[in-house]
Amino acid sequence: MTEVANKYVAKDFKSDQEVRWCAGCGDHAILNAVQRAFAELPHKKEDYAVISGIGCSSRFPYYMNTYGFHTIHGRAGAIASGVKTANPNLSVWQITGDGDGLAIGGNHFIHEIRRNINLNVLLFNNEIYGLTKGQYSPTTKMGMKTKTSPFGTVERPFKVGQLVIGAEGTFFARSLDTNIKHITSTLIQADQHKGTSIVEILQNCVIFSDKIHGWITDKEHKEDRQLYLEHGKSMIFGKEKNKGIIMTSHGLAVATIGEDGIKESDILVHDAKKEDPFIHLMLANMVGPDFPVAFGVIRAVEEDAYDENVAKQVADVQAETKFRSMDDILASGSTWEV
Repeated sequence: MTEVANKYVAKDFKSDQEVRWCAGCGDHAILNAVQRAFAELPHKKEDYAVISGIGCSSRFPYYMNTYGFHTIHGRAGAIASGVKTANPNLSVWQITGDGDGLAIGGNHFIHEIRRNINLNVLLFNNEIYGLTKGQYSPTTKMGMKTKTSPFGTVERPFKVGQLVIGAEGTFFARSLDTNIKHITSTLIQADQHKGTSIVEILQNCVIFSDKIHGWITDKEHKEDRQLYLEHGKSMIFGKEKNKGIIMTSHGLAVATIGEDGIKESDILVHDAKKEDPFIHLMLANMVGPDFPVAFGVIRAVEEDAYDENVAKQVADVQAETKFRSMDDILASGSTWEV
């Protein structure tokens, strides 16, 4: 990681392009958070690479004053993987949506997680195809009526956290487009992780799935419906900060401190670095109305990064090989003149 000589501000990462997202789209807030995070991270501006696929979210590289690549539908993961492996010194950020990343790009998505390439993936989840005008996506809730499911979807949706952990992901976090400060801090933590960092951002599409996350973001009840996790801290939430997550013989449960003999010491302490994904998976899968939705870094475990292993292997082979040029290779073994 290269130390930055001059301190940046968020404005340094704003391009001169007109931002063409719909007014009120959650992407605006995410863009703001990314620019703030980049200004705080210890990378040179020319070392950033923002890679995207196709979709509303994938217009992102145009709005960032960094190097970038607007690729083709579903292939951002393949390009981002290649960029990072070819130049491990770059800070690579992949921008994708629930359609681009999990449908046509689903195969690339799970394999970049499995390989644990040292890059960051921001998956905007609005549970709809926005750019192509409202078709259901791999995360659309069953039964939802859309342009391509006028009578309601009959497919079970992906749970992003479950998919990431199932692919042996080393880092999974979740944030919300209404909380710029939290997105910013989460992205900084993602950058600090060695390996594939997946950040799911619940994002609102005001045109085709407005208030799709309304149960979570409702101003009156959000404190009782959002659990912000921090490594080493108790899983406490609620307006009165008197609710928490406990472990029972049946799995996780919500308890109220002071009721039924529950003490604060009974509340689970979050361990994002625990290798066993058992509790991480349960936290990632929590949904209302029985549970709050978990935000923050849910899983962050240490493991070798693919790009570092590739670079080491290349260096080891170069140190031992007798071939120093193409001529050496062509003149080796059995040769003849024609």
